[in-house]
Amino acid sequence: MNRFREWLRQWWNRRVPPAPRVQLNQRQVFIVPTGTGFAFAGALLLMLLVAINYQNSLAYALAFLLGSLGLLTALHTWRNLAGLELQGLQTAPCFVGEDAVFNLALTAKGARYGIDLGWRAPLHTRTDVMRDQQARVVLSLPTTQRGWLTAPRLRVETRFPLGIWVAWSQVDLAMRTLVYPQPLDAGLPLAAARNEDDAQGGQALARGTDDYQGLEAWQRGDSLRRVDWKAWSRGQGLWVKQFSDVLGSETLLDYSQLQGDTEQRLSVLCFHVLRLEDALQPYSLQLPGQALLGPDSGAAHRDCCLSALALYGLEAA
Repeated sequence: MNRFREWLRQWWNRRVPPAPRVQLNQRQVFIVPTGTGFAFAGALLLMLLVAINYQNSLAYALAFLLGSLGLLTALHTWRNLAGLELQGLQTAPCFVGEDAVFNLALTAKGARYGIDLGWRAPLHTRTDVMRDQQARVVLSLPTTQRGWLTAPRLRVETRFPLGIWVAWSQVDLAMRTLVYPQPLDAGLPLAAARNEDDAQGGQALARGTDDYQGLEAWQRGDSLRRVDWKAWSRGQGLWVKQFSDVLGSETLLDYSQLQGDTEQRLSVLCFHVLRLEDALQPYSLQLPGQALLGPDSGAAHRDCCLSALALYGLEAA
């Protein structure tokens, strides 16, 4: 069975090569009778037998008329699909558990009616394509794992006008989308603040109110609230307590600081990337074996971090 599927896949790739834009031609459109078509053929056969048995000219005429109509319908059904152009449009990334959305555009030189599309039968999306106009179609796929999700071959078919024939084809529009890890709301361990001075082993400090730094001799203009009165009472002179703040600190999201398996860690990091971005707070992302991303903020930095999380540990595509 697997060998047959592989042979069939290769045959389809030769017959309808993968491409972002495909125009269906006579080599790529197939046509077969539907269930209604077989019932129609059975009724015609029965009618012909009755005409032969009773030598009824009217029955002959009706049987041949309906037979001609059935053959003519096959041509119209085939032409309703031939010449149709399908194009895969840009897709937006999504998160695991969401539906990946794929956008398609359909165009044709003439009007096309009753075009059904989907990944597999039964097809639930139907559209009409007007002359020299573009029809947009949205299809979706469920997601279960992160990384690149490649859309399977798209089945496109039509039963217009009478439904006794179905013309169909399967095209590969080379569509794919990136699936991010599913965000997991979990706390981070105490993350280190990191900036350019940290990378050199120091911190950029400024006078502030956060961290106690030591004592300095009192000078005119210093606040009396910061005077170390205990030292003054012991006769050690008048000293002032000094505090400082860390300048330009950013949150470091470090994979190695988390616990759990790979997917759990990536999901937690994904959540905090989104949280920090919503808070407009600069952050950095550190994944094992990869360069530090950031510190930075903004949509471009967010997308870069989410892409790194989605593709971490996967083979480059």
